[in-house]
Amino acid sequence: MPQISVNQLFADKGDKLGLAWVAGKGGGNKLLTSDTVQKLSLALIGYLNFVHPNRVQVLGCAEMDYLRSLTPEALNQSVNNLFSTELAAIIVANGESVPQLLKEAADRTLTPLFTSQEQSPDMMNVLRHYLAQVLAESTVRHGVFMEVQGMGLLITGDSAVGKSEIALELITRGHRLVADDVVEFYQVSPDTLEGRCPVMLQDFLEVRGLGVLDIRALFGENAVKLKKNLRLIVHLEKLTEKTMSLDRLQIDAYSQQILDTTIPEVRIPVAAGRNIAVLVEVAARNHILQLRGINSTQQFIERHDRMMAEDKFAN
Repeated sequence: MPQISVNQLFADKGDKLGLAWVAGKGGGNKLLTSDTVQKLSLALIGYLNFVHPNRVQVLGCAEMDYLRSLTPEALNQSVNNLFSTELAAIIVANGESVPQLLKEAADRTLTPLFTSQEQSPDMMNVLRHYLAQVLAESTVRHGVFMEVQGMGLLITGDSAVGKSEIALELITRGHRLVADDVVEFYQVSPDTLEGRCPVMLQDFLEVRGLGVLDIRALFGENAVKLKKNLRLIVHLEKLTEKTMSLDRLQIDAYSQQILDTTIPEVRIPVAAGRNIAVLVEVAARNHILQLRGINSTQQFIERHDRMMAEDKFAN
């Protein structure tokens, strides 16, 4: 299960959210395992079944007003109940002051307690987006991941089939490299896979005969991209008797399942004299047309059937 520590959260988003770590500093190694950010209204009243472990809990104006309305005895009971659960971290938002009792409980239970001037709804939106990115289920695929026609496209195929050379030609045609050889895919939403390049490989493309190329240095900032959502797979196959017998009209659509998402796939036979980079580019254009409801193969078949019917009627 993907997870990060509270220390990592603070390092990544502390400045952006204006977080001040006021108590519970010994709990920085506590782990976050969910992208759900919760408000603690019901928990303060005693409904602890609404508090789920290993999540960020936020106290806003309403929650702090409620705490201030309690008698000392009731406040002590409410805070003790709250910290009896497995909290990963608490953030007091909206610039609210923190009761000393809350700080003492955070220190006692080693629960990181932060304050921020940010409004709680804005803070929760930022945290949800961040945690969805870093806690997304992930997998690794081999291939060259490109942005072609503004769309994330993964080029796959056997070793030495020419993936890197095709990627290089696509870059010279104005498209962008995301990752070469190893691509990390993250399930950032139920139907979206985000492809990222491992830090070690960013900007680099290996081409046989030329070695490792720094694409950013060679072609400029616009030739590379750190991440992109995957929309299409182009699989390159060496031209054989089997690939020659493939359905030329591509009536049967291909696809691949990656994590929980089905990605359309186009299969292109590779042979001497074929400009594969152009074919990959056109495959991307054609997929964009299909997303708009324009299916050239279906249009051709309908026209063929219509003309056959008209010819039969004429005879």
